[in-house]
Amino acid sequence: MNLHEYQGKSILNSFGVAIQEGKVVSKVEDAVAAAKELSAETGTEWFVVKAQIHAGGRGKGTVEETGSHGVVLAKGIDKVEETVKGILGGHLETAQTNGVGKRVNQVLIAQDVYYPGDSEPSEFYMSVLLDRERGRNIIMYSTEGGMDIEAVAENTPHLIFKEEIDPRVGLQGFQARKIAFNLGLSGQAFKQMTKFVASLYAAYEGCDASMFEINPVLKTSDDKIIAVDAKVTLDGNGLFRHADYAAMRDKTEEDPTEVEADEAGLNFVKLDGNVGCMVNGAGLAMATMDIIKLSGGNPANFLDVGGTADAERVEKAFSIILKDENVKAILINIFGGIVRCDRVAQGVVDAYKNFGNFPVPLIVRLQGTNAEEAKKLIDESGLDVHSVVLLQEAADKVKEVLA
Repeated sequence: MNLHEYQGKSILNSFGVAIQEGKVVSKVEDAVAAAKELSAETGTEWFVVKAQIHAGGRGKGTVEETGSHGVVLAKGIDKVEETVKGILGGHLETAQTNGVGKRVNQVLIAQDVYYPGDSEPSEFYMSVLLDRERGRNIIMYSTEGGMDIEAVAENTPHLIFKEEIDPRVGLQGFQARKIAFNLGLSGQAFKQMTKFVASLYAAYEGCDASMFEINPVLKTSDDKIIAVDAKVTLDGNGLFRHADYAAMRDKTEEDPTEVEADEAGLNFVKLDGNVGCMVNGAGLAMATMDIIKLSGGNPANFLDVGGTADAERVEKAFSIILKDENVKAILINIFGGIVRCDRVAQGVVDAYKNFGNFPVPLIVRLQGTNAEEAKKLIDESGLDVHSVVLLQEAADKVKEVLA
């Protein structure tokens, strides 16, 4: 589950991570009052107005309606309302929104932390995530903060450091100090960074996160270390332990079809292809998508119906898949282990009939318990359904119907 910047910062702050303070508003008329309140609390005179959407690159992104960027500096309270008007309610298009602007329903009015002082501010990159190949958490960091980390990795890979955490002992003090040293810090900033790293890792573990990305981590002109941004992804499998975090979910930022599928108890991920998939089991789903690709098609989705595939569930899966106008065929590939194939077949037949005029070719492969009865049931249904036995047959039939 992805979080907004202000939500991620609130979690960080609860674990002792120093953050750029701010106020969230969803109405233009509340902006000035929020800025005044923030000014009273922090002493800030300039403000940074940030669009709150689930996408990176907001500073370089453009609001379609106004031409404003998604992150704008307002030099004084008198500039806040005008700045907010240029962002709030518009559609912000960034490099991560796939050419479609995302509506900005909230903005964060944050303190300007790039104030003058005894030294120049410095920006760093830092993230905590799981290295799946090693099976360990890592802290990835760089002196090149404020930039796309992908570009840094491609052009200057020697400027990216990784610190691997042994799960038996957790993050050690010497590792936090090593990170601060590699970032070129000394004195008060060095101490602040070691504390920042320890608190950040505690937050990552404490809220069952999949990723924390802070870009930039800022060393201010008076040697404070603070999180200026926060991109946070929580592991959905751990949300049962965190009702307060689960309540932060913003469904308006998610694909409506995926939200509908989730509410129906279906594991669904929308893709960009032309062949809809309905499968039981994640491994079989992956194999099915591979065979579709090898047959010349492209999977339009990942959809795992689970162990139950009655008419109501199959019909719901059909309706979700067919919301995608790019779908030109649907392949059902079910292995009957716990669930009997003949029951699935009856569910497919009933759902097909209930659907009325089915708009695309339907290919059905049912293997496992009562597979022969299932094939007979579909073949004798009188419906325009392609029933196959082997996976290769399914691939060939996909290729045929797409031709």
